[in-house]
Amino acid sequence: MTYVVTESCIKCKYTDCVDVCPVDCFREGPNMLVIDPDECIDCTLCVAECPVEAIFAEDDVPDDQQEFTAINAELSKVWKPIIERKDAPADAEEWSKVKDKKKLLQR
Repeated sequence: MTYVVTESCIKCKYTDCVDVCPVDCFREGPNMLVIDPDECIDCTLCVAECPVEAIFAEDDVPDDQQEFTAINAELSKVWKPIIERKDAPADAEEWSKVKDKKKLLQR
């Protein structure tokens, strides 16, 4: 099993999760992070670190977020690894309250 970053991460891109990942499975895109399912070891450490609750176990991804399992798998193959925490975008807090952000995903 793997963990999946869902829609809540879009435009927030907090990287607290990156700091605790023992296998560097996060990949960074223009406005969100994804998890490489081939690298994830199912350790659960990242879940509690996400301030916008965007990370779920693959089996627990909400029904309306299921497509993010495939999005993580796809984009983790083309986005570069992120192995150190970075500052969140200046407007991350504002975006953390916005719903229905999938259309804003930049590939």
